[in-house]
Amino acid sequence: MIDPLSARGRQHEQVRLARRTASLKVVHGRPIERAMSHPRKGTSVNKRAALPDATSDQRLDLAARAAWLSYEKARTQDQIANELHVSRQVVQRLIALAHSAQLIEFRLKHKLADCISLAEEVRDRFGLRSCEVAPAETGSSEDIPSVGAAGARFLELVATPREPIVLGLGNGRTMREVSHRLSRMDRPRCRCVSLMGNLTRDGRASNHDVVTWVADRLGAECYPRPMPVVANTPAEREVLHAQHGSRSITDLVRKADLLIMGIGYWGDNASLLRDGFLDVEETRSAMAAGAVGEFLGYAIDASGAIVEADYHARVTSYRPEPDQCRPVVIVASGEKRAPAIRAALRGRLANGLITDANTARILLQ
Repeated sequence: MIDPLSARGRQHEQVRLARRTASLKVVHGRPIERAMSHPRKGTSVNKRAALPDATSDQRLDLAARAAWLSYEKARTQDQIANELHVSRQVVQRLIALAHSAQLIEFRLKHKLADCISLAEEVRDRFGLRSCEVAPAETGSSEDIPSVGAAGARFLELVATPREPIVLGLGNGRTMREVSHRLSRMDRPRCRCVSLMGNLTRDGRASNHDVVTWVADRLGAECYPRPMPVVANTPAEREVLHAQHGSRSITDLVRKADLLIMGIGYWGDNASLLRDGFLDVEETRSAMAAGAVGEFLGYAIDASGAIVEADYHARVTSYRPEPDQCRPVVIVASGEKRAPAIRAALRGRLANGLITDANTARILLQ
């Protein structure tokens, strides 16, 4: 059967029929013949048919045909106009009609489709302000590079060149990855302030000096917290916090527009223990008190509450607060960190999350 929409089909109709009426009606993608008047011989021919009356089924039929050609056959609007003998503007109106009449069902075929869906589920489950889920390798237990890259993109978006902004930054492996993934920028109106110390009790610096690296990449002002994460005694902590520089940092954290940090887990390989901030006995004591996660140096239980741990009286970090109005974003990945992430979100210590697809699925279990 010759398709009357093709050039060969139209020529065949003219030769075979030799009459003044021939055209098409489109019924959801299938062409059938219908009659319409042609001008008499010698008069000009308008090759662009007008859009059928809005009250007729013909308009929906043409809309379905135009949408089918556009989405199923990937034709351009000019190609569709030539095929349907209408103007390009009519094609635009036909496709808009197909949308409004709900003739088109949208389905995204992209590796990010699952991530977008997971992000929405996690956001709704925990009542978050924002959630971004990065793709992850199948079967991987954690994907710090992917999450770090997503965190870097997030910071690049919020640190605009025109508006002043104060960023409160935590430490950890994932935040270190974020700092390494940042592009070089010029943000002199941005101020980066550390939420945690960066020294062990004997004065050794750790390799998670995130605030310095982020400020360097952004071209921003830097306000580190040059003190141990955990002081030797509560009295030493009070002396450190009484210093003028420490009070300035505390005030700046209070004014911060955004807080962003990683999160840790407890066990024999807990980051506070591995990096020398706590000893084995202090780690076991926190776990015995019900700790499942470490949030800015503080031990939290499954509900997100800060547990009664002896070392807390010596922590120099910013103490997390629930239900904050400003964005508080966790950047984290991994099966081991999932209980800690879930606890912080349940306790409303954070209202934003950047993670990977595998971790997001664990959070939703």
